[in-house]
Amino acid sequence: MIRLIATDLDGTIVRADGSVSARTLVAFDKAVEAGIRVVFVTGRPPRWMVPVAEATAHRGLAVCANGAYVYDMREELVLETFAMSATCAQQVVDRLRAVMPLCTFGIETAEGFGHERAYEPRWKVEPLLAIGPIHDLLVRPVAKLLVRDESLDGDTMLGLARPALTDLAEVTHSNVNDCLLEVSAFGVSKATTLARLAQTWGIAATEVVAFGDMPNDVEMLRWAGLGYGMANAHPEVLAVVDHVAPTIDDDGVAVVLEELLGR
Repeated sequence: MIRLIATDLDGTIVRADGSVSARTLVAFDKAVEAGIRVVFVTGRPPRWMVPVAEATAHRGLAVCANGAYVYDMREELVLETFAMSATCAQQVVDRLRAVMPLCTFGIETAEGFGHERAYEPRWKVEPLLAIGPIHDLLVRPVAKLLVRDESLDGDTMLGLARPALTDLAEVTHSNVNDCLLEVSAFGVSKATTLARLAQTWGIAATEVVAFGDMPNDVEMLRWAGLGYGMANAHPEVLAVVDHVAPTIDDDGVAVVLEELLGR
């Protein structure tokens, strides 16, 4: 029996133009009508969830920033935070600079985003906390450290960062075409925070179906009773899942939910 649907957003249900298909929205509506919880599980910070709520009319809880926040989409309120200490973040910076000397850093906090002057954001930064040396910015806990190296691709960066941070923090990426890593507190991931929510609702992992497409989804897909990688997913995802959904452009999440729940 399925009691919880957990889905990544970008590349899984949110297309490159920011839209979510009508077919997908209908599938979610039918699930909710059947008493099934739907949770969005994303690398996005909470402040980026308003357009998603508007596009989907979904007002439940979301797991944001790769597990750092539990966010109430109806009240637009962070309910729980699992942040990395400033001291740990400083150590992360030093270790990553040792293996990627050209990397630059940004920070994601509940208050907003800050970055080093050499860090080049790919999106509009709002609200901007500060621009300056990373060690000067790390004066409070952070939801995520963002790491860029314009000379490398995301997969190469991940291969360098993982062994450097194995006992210190969690590192992943969510866009194969971007030179960006996302670093979270040790033991914090989409999977761990989703599992906490499921436990509070009395839902077992075997009662969860999850969907994702990038390395930051791997732990969640492994944890869920039914983990579906999108056909357009990163090779790391496809290597660990037992089930593959059609691509996002083919409404893969909706196709699977229609089969699981009945049309």
